[in-house]
Amino acid sequence: MAIIALGYLGVRSDRLDDWSDFAGHLLGMQTIDRGSGALAFRMDDHKQRLVVSDEPGETLAFMGWEVESKTDLETYADRLEAAGVGVQHGSRSLADRRFVSDLIVFDDPDGNRVELVWAPMRATDPFVPGRPIQGFNTGPYGMGHAVLHVRNIEALLPFYRDMLDFHVSDYGLSPYPLYFFHVNGRHHSFAMVGSGRSGFHHFMVEFQNLDDVGQGFDLAQLEDERVAYTLGRHTNDYMTSYYANSPSGFFVESGWGGRVIDPATWQPHETFDGPSFWGHERLYLPPEPRAQLRNLRLDAAKKGRRAPPIVECPWLYSTFSKDQP
Repeated sequence: MAIIALGYLGVRSDRLDDWSDFAGHLLGMQTIDRGSGALAFRMDDHKQRLVVSDEPGETLAFMGWEVESKTDLETYADRLEAAGVGVQHGSRSLADRRFVSDLIVFDDPDGNRVELVWAPMRATDPFVPGRPIQGFNTGPYGMGHAVLHVRNIEALLPFYRDMLDFHVSDYGLSPYPLYFFHVNGRHHSFAMVGSGRSGFHHFMVEFQNLDDVGQGFDLAQLEDERVAYTLGRHTNDYMTSYYANSPSGFFVESGWGGRVIDPATWQPHETFDGPSFWGHERLYLPPEPRAQLRNLRLDAAKKGRRAPPIVECPWLYSTFSKDQP
């Protein structure tokens, strides 16, 4: 029994035109008009990865997590119901809208809608990006990752870790609690920020080529207040990325070079170096908290903290070596 990947995300927004431009032009997704006040976006051979429905709220509507087998749906449903969590079996109509064979639906303790899905449908026509990009790093690693604001991180930790079998990759407790979880080889497909409030913090898409991130960063800088975090590199998953303000107010991270781990041998641990080796200046923050995070980066630099060189990174080196004679 296993949840194996982040399959898709849904967002509520009445700014469909803005989302069409943001996800299609800036991120490079393929826009699919689903009609009935909704847009969908492709990133690969899946029929849809992101759904934006014309509803008020400007926030996360649902997270779709792919399970390994159909029997996993019943196993998780039984476990959740035994713990007092209300579970609904998705209707045929809902499964068709999500382009999956079957699903169950429930809410986490903060009220976020979670959908466990089996057998997502593939498109027969090729993926056509919204701008010239090499593509996204999806496949067995799923759509990317999703990060939530949470009121009480200790209350949600057992739900995702123990009820849904998400595995802790690492965590930090200062300047605020952060927990990162993996469900496959991607360093994290899910994370929680203990900010004391509920809501969507960001989702991440990973590009196959660093230049596609940089070119997107150039495009984002042409728009006033589109960039939320400048280009930088994270300490735990080694992702080089920038964050954009989405049309709905939460962030979207565009990254490259994320760490791939071995889930069978990985040991969870506490981190102390702050979230970034360099960059990721939080342009949206007021001066004091912005300086606090900047000082963490400067302190990491003083200590000589850095990611291992490429020759020690099999998830990167093996890719490059395929092209060598």
